[in-house]
Amino acid sequence: MALFVSLSLSISLHAAPPLSVYGKQPSFERAAISQSGDHIALIGTTGDLRRLIILDKNTKPVMAVSIGAAKVRGLYWAGDGMVLLETSNTANLGIGFTADKAELYSMLVIPIGGGKPWSVFDKNPSIRGGIRGFHGLNQRDGKWYGYFGGITFETDGKVEPWLKSARPVLYEVDLQTRKNKKLAPRVDDQENYRTWLIGPDGKVSVTFDFRSIDGNWRLTNAQGEKIATGIDKFGNVGLVGFGPKADTVIYTQEDQETGRERWMEVPITGGSASEILADMRIGGSFFDNRTRQLMGYRHEGDVPTYQFFNRFHQKVVEATQKAFPGVSVRLIDWNDAFNRLIVMTEGVNDPQTWWQVDIRTGKADVLGTSYPIAAEDVAPMKMIHYKAGDGKDIAAVLTLPPQRAAKNLPVIIFPHGGPASRDYPGFDWWAQAFAARGYAVLQPNFRGSTGYGADFERAGHGEWGRKMQTDISDGLAQLVKDGIADPKRACIMGASYGGYAALAGVTLQHGLYRCAVSFAGVSDVQKMVNSDISESGGNNTLRRTLKREVGSGRDLRDISPIRHVDNVDAPVLLIHGKDDTVVLYDQSTDMAAALRRAGKTVEFITLPGEDHWLSNSDTRLTMLQAAVTFVEKYNPPDPPK
Repeated sequence: MALFVSLSLSISLHAAPPLSVYGKQPSFERAAISQSGDHIALIGTTGDLRRLIILDKNTKPVMAVSIGAAKVRGLYWAGDGMVLLETSNTANLGIGFTADKAELYSMLVIPIGGGKPWSVFDKNPSIRGGIRGFHGLNQRDGKWYGYFGGITFETDGKVEPWLKSARPVLYEVDLQTRKNKKLAPRVDDQENYRTWLIGPDGKVSVTFDFRSIDGNWRLTNAQGEKIATGIDKFGNVGLVGFGPKADTVIYTQEDQETGRERWMEVPITGGSASEILADMRIGGSFFDNRTRQLMGYRHEGDVPTYQFFNRFHQKVVEATQKAFPGVSVRLIDWNDAFNRLIVMTEGVNDPQTWWQVDIRTGKADVLGTSYPIAAEDVAPMKMIHYKAGDGKDIAAVLTLPPQRAAKNLPVIIFPHGGPASRDYPGFDWWAQAFAARGYAVLQPNFRGSTGYGADFERAGHGEWGRKMQTDISDGLAQLVKDGIADPKRACIMGASYGGYAALAGVTLQHGLYRCAVSFAGVSDVQKMVNSDISESGGNNTLRRTLKREVGSGRDLRDISPIRHVDNVDAPVLLIHGKDDTVVLYDQSTDMAAALRRAGKTVEFITLPGEDHWLSNSDTRLTMLQAAVTFVEKYNPPDPPK
């Protein structure tokens, strides 16, 4: 048990915990339980050794495999004999592609108890670039099969294979023999999109096709019959999965008038579609590992709550949540019998604790802790509400320094990325690192954020640098009004869209912030739009969406921080991963050059080999250290008492 003690060991500190506690990848990253419930797989780090660890049902180690700096994106069980580890890497694409780099995914199959790990499609010369979509697992006649998309090269046996389309073909892979079988063809045009729903028999039950040029979409069943069709020029339609009953399928579509996402259920054999869960705001869905039918869903809200259709499942989830009062309980995984669960708790005094819950014994055992921090060193967080300038209600997460009075504090305004996203009152490693050093941290869910209904999200359309930006600074004004923040000691910081907001805070706005920190932020909105469309191959859906949500023409220049560098009134720190495939690296290099030409105070840090998501432990820590050092220089906190 020494291994697991070290994974969950808390550091009891009187001063602020070291930045490495926050900046390094979590000591406990993710976990999955086998279908029988007899084994658990987890990704954890002890010392500098990061491993995939397999436990038996008594949480005793069965095996451990070093995974180094692999960028883990998924962890799955195939029975009790195999674990599937999904990873990604940033690859240079070369000549002939619309983008210079892309994030490519692979699936490593790891036998338990012997056998050499192997990668799906690794030995197939016609399928290159790893996997392009994972469509689940299936057990038949005692054997396990996986379903994967693969970019397939054409060949006639006479010349070198050539690439006709980068759209994936669907394959079934025998996880015992490694052999693959083609199940379904790719979509006919590079600009179009196709995905599939695999039934419990291992066959394609439903195919979803979307045509970008005009927004036409359709669902077809295994017999090729259309069971649902429509038009959505913005692509806000998609396949969800099988319904609560075995003979229906669920898809989502946006109500064209209200923008509300509607869940529609239609018989697989054809018939009328009807809306389900119409009054629910759904934050996530859960499907049975065997039947693939919808089991339940998570209500969207500040704290997760769940609704399952099966009475026993609902009783189990409610009892589990009741066992952990005062914190958020996130359902991670479960066995087929739904009597052994993995959950993660977080919140006040909890730096993300992972548990194995055994319903039969009524026991919950700690598997590990994401961040080895003592409970008293976890900065308290809560939701607050304030009014924007036009009266709109804005929610925000406020994290306060532990063991300090919430009065006249230096403050970090920390808007989220997306912008179609939101922040929750949980353990945010970035916010916690600053709060531990004496700062109040405000994370506003400005208009355009998800989770507050279609009207609120749509209210952000066309408001980059405008009302979305003033929603953020109105949060600062509220903290000042409440006596929590010192108006002369505020900095703004963010990543991706949040990085854009940080730059806009000292270019489009003035006199509010003593410094700005942008990680992977957009500085030139017009260039972002042009490069996004170019890298998509001129995708019409993306073109329409960007015009609706961000703007076009002169509007893009007006809201671009790089066009307003002469107005910068505070020092700026730019940090960017060299392998970013979402917000391109030159968004920061261009901004740094423009700020220097304007004679402004700017620092620029490149993170070699880092992507958009700070996936690498060392560069993530480098980013955090640089951000804290910069903020403490230009907006120093109060000395600890």
